[in-house]
Amino acid sequence: MLTDATFKIPFPENEPVHAYVPGGQERKALDETLQAMKGEVMELPAFINGERIFDGEEKVSVHPPHEHAHTLGHFYRGTKQHVNDAIDAALSAKDAWAATPWQDRAAVFLRAADLLAGPFRHRMNAATMLGQSKNVFQSEIDAVAEMCDFFRFNAYFLSQVYEEQPLHSPTPLWNRMDHRPLEGFVFAITPFNFTSIAANLCAAPVMCGNVCVWKPSETQIYSAVVIMELFEAAGLPKGVINLIYTDGPVAGDIVFKHRDFAGLHFTGSTGVFQTLWKEIGENITKYRSYPRIVGETGGKDFVVAHPTAFPDQVAVGLLRGAFEFQGQKCSAASRAYLPSSLWPAIKERLVADMKTLKMGTVEDPANFINAVIDERAFDKIAAFIDVAKKASDAEIVAGGGYDKSVGYFIEPTVILTTNPHFKTMEEEIFGPVLTIYVYEDADWTEALKLVDETSPYALTGAVFATDRHAIIEATDALRNCAGNFYINDKPTGAVVGQQPFGGARGSGTNDKAGSILNLLRWISPRTIKENFNPPTDYRYPFLG
Repeated sequence: MLTDATFKIPFPENEPVHAYVPGGQERKALDETLQAMKGEVMELPAFINGERIFDGEEKVSVHPPHEHAHTLGHFYRGTKQHVNDAIDAALSAKDAWAATPWQDRAAVFLRAADLLAGPFRHRMNAATMLGQSKNVFQSEIDAVAEMCDFFRFNAYFLSQVYEEQPLHSPTPLWNRMDHRPLEGFVFAITPFNFTSIAANLCAAPVMCGNVCVWKPSETQIYSAVVIMELFEAAGLPKGVINLIYTDGPVAGDIVFKHRDFAGLHFTGSTGVFQTLWKEIGENITKYRSYPRIVGETGGKDFVVAHPTAFPDQVAVGLLRGAFEFQGQKCSAASRAYLPSSLWPAIKERLVADMKTLKMGTVEDPANFINAVIDERAFDKIAAFIDVAKKASDAEIVAGGGYDKSVGYFIEPTVILTTNPHFKTMEEEIFGPVLTIYVYEDADWTEALKLVDETSPYALTGAVFATDRHAIIEATDALRNCAGNFYINDKPTGAVVGQQPFGGARGSGTNDKAGSILNLLRWISPRTIKENFNPPTDYRYPFLG
């Protein structure tokens, strides 16, 4: 479509989070959707070139983590042919999609946001609740509100990217900047814990004119299918995003040796990301261009409290920060450093509140805690708890129980240690386990040094204090150990357009999902210089 207009994207607003009050109409409609989806055993297709693929090497069943005897559906683990077909489909769609006017690419995702906020809302929530064991609030803020925000804010940021032009064009020149998509396809590898991240990791490069092969976590496939149906309903052309379920090493062996591999958009473990980076490096001579590598990986996120902090605020920040969604957030509070003068009051409030936490199925809105994602995660988290139970320099202050007979349930657990380098203070757990070290009030500065030097990660962290000098000292001392830093708040819950998310060190490339910084990684700029009056004599004035 040719047009002579310059378009402006409406200034985005964050999607309101619905309350789902028990007994209300919203909750009733969601419950009906939950029961309808739970009552159906779904065949979960891969999507290649707009076609639904119902074949593969192995048929795999999908179960709610909180009720693993129940079957939600099945998917087929993909083959090498699926990977090749997905790459071919993406490359075939590339030219037409890249040539699509940017405002029309943006319109697809603006429409997706409105469809998600409306007719897709309950289905996306229900899929995330059932498949990933998120309670209704955790699902709503992720699978609906944040996904809508990613689509709307990225469209706005994209318009800003295209407005970026050279500052000056002296007569007789006209200098321009052409913001091109990458040359090739982007490979998106996405996690189980945030449905919105899964959608954004493929959608952000695609909005910039790229094409994508998307490999989700197998424990997120149930909601991944709904995302693809949302993209279809919004008008995304065939082949622009291709969803495959092939094992990681099998897919990687093809993708990372392909001449047209142009970029990796990744969220997952630090170890996997480093392995992929190494593999890309080993194949660097094969590629048409240097691939963009964008990754958000692990975390060992902290809370440090100053003696001037309010104990109740610290306790609530710890409980929410450590135990929402069973601690399965890259940003979850996992280690805390608390002053000895405040520890008794913090402990009293924290333990009292934890006794009121209910745990069980997502279908009961009274349950704050649900199941961890699968048996592998359950066994890993339980092993950390067992280490603390047997240790001479640690004790279980609250929780410590676990049971996988019905679902993968682990009690929110607080460990108190006298060793600031205790295993659970240093290693990523990715579950509802918080370890606390109590320092002497006079050792505040030394405590900050411990926070900075204990972990290889640098994702999120929080300081609680009222003394402004202490806040300034902590903000400065901890400048490089958290990409998202919180003052008097829990270290989780970043909102698109408000707190762009990402960390450095072992936590990733810090390309800030949900900001213009991330979109710039999926753009390859071209400078265009046009001379309206070219010279006709090669001689410069200095020649005389």
